[in-house]
Amino acid sequence: MADAALLASQRRSLIVDLVRRSGAVRVSDLVEQFGVSDMTVRRDLDALARAGAVQKVHGGAVANPGGAVDEPGFEAKSGRESAAKDAVADAAAALVEAGTVIALSAGTTTYAVATRLLSIPHLTVVTNSLPIGDLLRASAQEQDASTPTLLLTGGSPTRSAALVGPIADQAIRSLHVDLLILGAHGVSERAGLTTPNLAEAQTNRALISSARRVAVVADHTKWGVVGLSSFARLDEIDLFITDDKLDTQAQSLLRDAVGTLTVADTAQSDD
Repeated sequence: MADAALLASQRRSLIVDLVRRSGAVRVSDLVEQFGVSDMTVRRDLDALARAGAVQKVHGGAVANPGGAVDEPGFEAKSGRESAAKDAVADAAAALVEAGTVIALSAGTTTYAVATRLLSIPHLTVVTNSLPIGDLLRASAQEQDASTPTLLLTGGSPTRSAALVGPIADQAIRSLHVDLLILGAHGVSERAGLTTPNLAEAQTNRALISSARRVAVVADHTKWGVVGLSSFARLDEIDLFITDDKLDTQAQSLLRDAVGTLTVADTAQSDD
């Protein structure tokens, strides 16, 4: 069905989904489906090709065998900046109260937060992360009834083990959570929170819309990184948790933009 009112990010996410499902798309078909101009579709395909999400061919685009650029798998990212992630995760876990409903987005920092929630009683954890889901399921088999209740969103998995797409988005939009702990591929003053995966951006937006409070967990290496798709402005963030290796200028910008900035001490985390 044609829908000219779609945002560019939403339209591009749908194009990527079409390419993944059918292997290829034609410009003429996309023009008809979305009710936009030929030039608009070609700009979309140019942007997706630059991000490595698709490969442009004459008259359309095909799936990129190499997958999206700058989107390493979960295992590849899990060993990076471990001290900073531990410090950030400790600070984030301190926000979580017993008996509340928590959402955790996919990512290695949010996974580190999840490991610290296993002893908090009567939690309900909503997540689109397969590794976090596996962690909580394994914990439920080993511990007592105080282990967090898991709600896994469903959806299609990405390279970074996130469940995304219409099924995940629909499930998330039907929920109401007390606190969302949200990771990001990149953070910048102008672009806000970004990811190279368009479908993951859309699912992150659904998570944000379901949450009463939003806390972002992002170590210093995420600052200045800009992925293909933005999914939140800095002024939409209630709490931003980073580590003390983030430079003072960036800290000042964040203090002005977000609700509350917490700078975690990496030295204390190492002890």
